[in-house]
Amino acid sequence: MRRLLRLVLPFVHLVLPGGTVLAGEHDAECTREPQAHWMSREAISRKAIAAGYPDIRHIDIIGSCYEIDALTARRLQADVTMDPMTGDVVAASMGKSQ
Repeated sequence: MRRLLRLVLPFVHLVLPGGTVLAGEHDAECTREPQAHWMSREAISRKAIAAGYPDIRHIDIIGSCYEIDALTARRLQADVTMDPMTGDVVAASMGKSQ
């Protein structure tokens, strides 16, 4: 299932309206592991790029998740929530193009 999400998420903006949230809300709980065990910001950035978000604008920690502000390859604004232990996309919302 996670592999399928990695393949599909970069193209979701083609079929869903802007602002649609996928696979949960931004307040998702990603892990209970302490931050000392999380992937680094550099590693999570590489995972986001590989998941189809090549232009990383900002990385925050929200609760127990990484929140990434990025642009897709089609220059759509994306808010992406990622699991800090695995780098899996937990939720994503697409906005307007830039």
